[in-house]
Amino acid sequence: MVLRRPLLYSLWLITACAQKPPAASENSAKPRPLHYPQEKHLRNVRQLTFGGNNAEGYFDPTGRYIVFQSDWEAINPQGCDQIFLLDLLDNPPKYRRISTGKGRTTCSYFLKDGRIIYASTHGVSDSCPRPPAYKGRYVWPLYEYDLYLYDPRTDSLRAFLPARGYDAEATVSPDGRYLVFTSLRGGDLDLWLYDFETQTLRQLTSELGYDGGAFFGPDSKTIVWRASRPQGEAIQSYKALLAQNLVEPTNLQIFVMHIDSMVPHQVTHLPGANWAPYFHPNGRTILFSTNHHSLDKGGRVFNIFAIERDGTGLRQITFDSEFDAFPMFSPDGKKLIWASNRAGQKPRETNLFIADWVE
Repeated sequence: MVLRRPLLYSLWLITACAQKPPAASENSAKPRPLHYPQEKHLRNVRQLTFGGNNAEGYFDPTGRYIVFQSDWEAINPQGCDQIFLLDLLDNPPKYRRISTGKGRTTCSYFLKDGRIIYASTHGVSDSCPRPPAYKGRYVWPLYEYDLYLYDPRTDSLRAFLPARGYDAEATVSPDGRYLVFTSLRGGDLDLWLYDFETQTLRQLTSELGYDGGAFFGPDSKTIVWRASRPQGEAIQSYKALLAQNLVEPTNLQIFVMHIDSMVPHQVTHLPGANWAPYFHPNGRTILFSTNHHSLDKGGRVFNIFAIERDGTGLRQITFDSEFDAFPMFSPDGKKLIWASNRAGQKPRETNLFIADWVE
């Protein structure tokens, strides 16, 4: 999830899809580069947003449109994240708000038919909920999110799989058949799978700990996600926070699973927070955001790394001095979109960027 300047990104981008790391220090207002020489896999980098905090930019099945969340005052004066649609062919860009403008929203994603699913608190309250004050520890609040389906062709919105408590972080398989999301409906933060063909819902994970931010691989049967697995004294701490609708994301690892076998396999064994994973089109390589390489400096720098499904081949992809996360490949695998603090006009601005992917 993924918070920030209004707190959503000063803690981390509070979505569970989003959840951005703790804010970096206010080192300088001088903009950093748009592209770093070490970023050999990226070419023709282009900035898509230009202020505030913008994250989770995800392609539609055609690769022409993206949907994302933003608190950028120029397009969203409400204060909490709202969901926006952007046509990548528009020059200059035009940002169309598709959420209601009420409550807080997070984690939007395209269905194969062009509809968009996202999570919102507007069904509980029209006001903009603020993160709770929790001194001495770094926590994410679990808001009363419900899932909603938006149809841009008819400008219509309806609730989807309603339940009390937290439902968010929904993504859809490339073939359009399955939807995976994180929910508290079973008593813990677990992954749930909805089959559009059979209209059935089943729980995918059951081990104690937070499971979230899941994405499908190109086979539409394999998922990758982030998870915490508390041990020892951390178990009681996790349960106590969960009872307060809070979670502490200081230790996260990347897992993969085939949705038929439902046997999780841990990919990373790195210190720190490893999150925001996404499959490369080859189905073997995973891109993810991590601060394991900056823990000796406080762990405030997050970059995108790549790793193979078997845990080998770890290598760094992006090199911003503060924050890179939320990578997603275009449907044809030729472009990468991600969120970054690079090139910002103000400290800690988080914007969306797109680049050609170079193998």
